[in-house]
Amino acid sequence: MTCRAPSADTRETDDGSGAVRRLAPHARRFLARRSGVLVRLALWSLAETGQAFLVGHGVARAVDQGFLAGDTRRGLLWLTVALVAVLLGAPVIRGVFAELAGLTEPLRDGLVRHAVDRSLGPAAAGGPGGTDRAAVSRLTNQVEIARDSFAGLVLTLRSFVFTAAGALLGLLSLHPSLLVVGLPPLSLGLGLFLVTLRPMAAAQRRALAADEALGDHAARSRAALRDLTACGTGPAVARRGAQLIEDAAAAARVLAGWAAVRTAALGVAGHLPVLALLLAVPWLRGRGVTAGALLGAFTYLVQSLLPALHTLMTALGAAGSRLLVVLDRIIGPERPEPRPERTRAAEPERAGGLGSVRAPAATRTEPALAAAPRPAPGAGGGAVTARATAAIPRPGDDAPHLEGRPADRARTAAVELRSVTLSYGVRAEPVLDSLDLCVAPGEHLAVVGPSGIGKSTLTRLVAGTLVPSGGEVRVDGREVTGRPPAELSALRVLVPQEAYVFSGTLSDNLTYLRPGASRADLDAAVDALGLWPLVERLGGLDAPVRPAELSHGERQLVALTRAWVSPAPLLLLDEATCHLDPAAEARAEEALARRPGTLLVVAHRLSSAVRADRVLVLDGTDAVCGTHDEVLDRSPLYRDLTGHWQGGPARRR
Repeated sequence: MTCRAPSADTRETDDGSGAVRRLAPHARRFLARRSGVLVRLALWSLAETGQAFLVGHGVARAVDQGFLAGDTRRGLLWLTVALVAVLLGAPVIRGVFAELAGLTEPLRDGLVRHAVDRSLGPAAAGGPGGTDRAAVSRLTNQVEIARDSFAGLVLTLRSFVFTAAGALLGLLSLHPSLLVVGLPPLSLGLGLFLVTLRPMAAAQRRALAADEALGDHAARSRAALRDLTACGTGPAVARRGAQLIEDAAAAARVLAGWAAVRTAALGVAGHLPVLALLLAVPWLRGRGVTAGALLGAFTYLVQSLLPALHTLMTALGAAGSRLLVVLDRIIGPERPEPRPERTRAAEPERAGGLGSVRAPAATRTEPALAAAPRPAPGAGGGAVTARATAAIPRPGDDAPHLEGRPADRARTAAVELRSVTLSYGVRAEPVLDSLDLCVAPGEHLAVVGPSGIGKSTLTRLVAGTLVPSGGEVRVDGREVTGRPPAELSALRVLVPQEAYVFSGTLSDNLTYLRPGASRADLDAAVDALGLWPLVERLGGLDAPVRPAELSHGERQLVALTRAWVSPAPLLLLDEATCHLDPAAEARAEEALARRPGTLLVVAHRLSSAVRADRVLVLDGTDAVCGTHDEVLDRSPLYRDLTGHWQGGPARRR
């Protein structure tokens, strides 16, 4: 396995024109199929046009034909018309929202279907693929962003078009000169805003990509802290993180710059028309524009045109850019991640001797390894072969003699994995890929490797709590998959990192897996594991235990002692001594190794690996197995881990 800084996914950072071209055909088809909804939405919006027209027109007529003409009643009547037009906006908005659901909900459903098809389609077709990390985000967050942004855009675009139409008709009806004064600054602000759309979209894309890259780097680094420390690549990862932070900050500064330009466009469109109208009052009066018409023009600008324009520009700048980016990610072309090439040689015949490991998906050949120098009584040592080695004798064939094992004596493996593959998902990368492993009865095997490489997965597979995607797992010659819990408990004991201790007496906890254990058995277990200080502190084996009052190390000692008492012939320790000090860990592992049966330990200290008969190194591409010295010579990863455990570089022996 190579430890390196996590790389960020590359993201498209164009100005958005490519996304527009890609999405335009989809948008046209979507809207064409919903022409009826669009027509009904337009009919409701026509009422909004009439509302905008009547508000300004009513104010102008109230001034000119009412109050300035000395007819107060007529003036109040025109103001009442304007008020009624405002009040009628409520049912109009209600009708608009009722029709809006006919656009937004089909969009959401279509995006969900597309996201599901894009994620699961290749897997269902049996094609290769890795983990689609973005699938959950597309199905949840991104689909909802697209739905909400689309709804906001439809509302604001509709409102601007029909409100502007009503207001411009009103200005024209009052006096054509009003359009000459108010329309140019309004168009200038809108044009300046439209010019910023593409660069703003590009800046938002870059900011989003930088933020995703930084988040992905942080998540990967946090998950691989132990590996980065073991491989000495922490400083490089830190430098990469600092660069990503600088990239994100630079993208944010560019985005802020374009946001300032957009704010200027809003200012031009929102304030310049009013200022131009005020400055042009003498000229307008000279052309016969009445006081009522001027007041009506201000009403059109302040109450209708400028608010609608401000809402449109805000929505296009925020929701529009966001919708464009999200839709392109959901229905745009896939950006496949590069996948490493995996080579496979011809399948060798299955190993027949005990203690062999065949590396999964090997990319290099490994020489055959001699037998371990410390085999269990009557058990064979270990050999490691890669997938490209010569055929291995089948069970029953005349196999070469291994040290400590008579050739004429057939033995049942304590643990045997036959081409075991495990993937967490149909398209996910395998955690274990075609792994063959044989552990002899009475053998002590230590499993090492970086975090997340599959060590805990291996123990769960052997324990029968995890079903392999392919292959077969056997314990004491019996397949574990599908066996009831009672039968599995008789075959093995799995002690995880987080030890389980329940409320009750200490004796109840220790005899949980063997209720008929005698007091002499318990005394022997307590003495072997060094549990007497805890027993004395609690007040004896029959004293009550409160799990919350025990330290992590004390809980682990209780769980290890319970495993020692168990009659199961196989013990699986998944970093079950990580909270013990080195001396306590050594005493516990040595006691469990002396116990009749087989011991498989996921090691987190060098001493655990040295104490074992054999060491199995998992590094993602090869599985290397042998004694400590042999694996140290053959596995670069193991040398790196050993150097980390020892506080310095490991020596090749």
